[in-house]
Amino acid sequence: MLYIEYPSWISPFVLPGLPIRWYGLMYLAAFATTYFLFVRQIKERKVPTDPDSVLNLFFWAIVGLLIGARIFSALVYEPGGRFLARPWLIFWPFDENMTFTGLQGMSYHGGFLGALIAVVVYTRVKKIDTLEWGDMLATSIPLGFTFGRLGNFINGELYGRVTTAPWGMIFPNARRLPTSEPWVVEIAETVGIAIAANQQSINLPRHPSQLYQAFLEGILLWAVMWFIFRKRSPFRGFMISVYIMGYGIARFIGEYFREPDAGLGFRITLSSTPNPPALFVSPWNFTTGQILSALMIFGGVACFFIFRHYDRRSPAVETFAPVPPPKKKRRRKKLKR
Repeated sequence: MLYIEYPSWISPFVLPGLPIRWYGLMYLAAFATTYFLFVRQIKERKVPTDPDSVLNLFFWAIVGLLIGARIFSALVYEPGGRFLARPWLIFWPFDENMTFTGLQGMSYHGGFLGALIAVVVYTRVKKIDTLEWGDMLATSIPLGFTFGRLGNFINGELYGRVTTAPWGMIFPNARRLPTSEPWVVEIAETVGIAIAANQQSINLPRHPSQLYQAFLEGILLWAVMWFIFRKRSPFRGFMISVYIMGYGIARFIGEYFREPDAGLGFRITLSSTPNPPALFVSPWNFTTGQILSALMIFGGVACFFIFRHYDRRSPAVETFAPVPPPKKKRRRKKLKR
């Protein structure tokens, strides 16, 4: 096998004719997984709280995530400035023909900022220890990314760069490449795809980068945080720092296999060798995702030193008012007869 065909039986819709997509269900699975792991840590640490407070935290975090992810995607990843000219379309779930499309286009980095702001505001208002709850939340989140990336794979979106690896996959919705490019013809011959005489474009095998990212950003990062660092955290905020740095590193590596977003290409090019966005040629050409991930890595390092310094100077804040001890029963004095 020189390449793999994208499975024809995979459909983005759960049931034909119904507007229910696997991608949306993957989001629900991600939120449910994060909630389960968070509640488990609450019980392990014996944090005095109530279910409503946890649910409210997740509600506002999800709201912040969705708003931040959508705004960031529309303003950063959409070329042409369409949403800058008409910002009300950012949350408009219909196309020009008034066909329901949902909110297409979500950015992780925007979702991270939106959820971060929501969690900080909520915990400060409710006088909850932001760092302690943030540590538990950061430890719970990565495994949910696995479901999100599986949703990308089911949609056949966010596919990788062209490859000659035997596990390279031809995605039906991938951008077709011009046969006038010599490297396109060369790779087609290498993997055994014939080009007709008058054929102007062709679909080539690509890295299933969604699955790479599902492993790196999801399973691997979660396993490292859950099984190695979770019970060895030296100060409050440590797990937050590890998460920010860990995700930044995992995403930075994964971007080398993922094709840059259409219309954006490489944002920084330090290599003198010509590098088509659909092909990996040099590690010195960086995408928008890599730039944002590099900022996350530096931000995680800064958080590590800031939180460590803060935790040494500030005692832990009570998550809620301490539970009062049970009242002692008064012993009745026996009356002397």
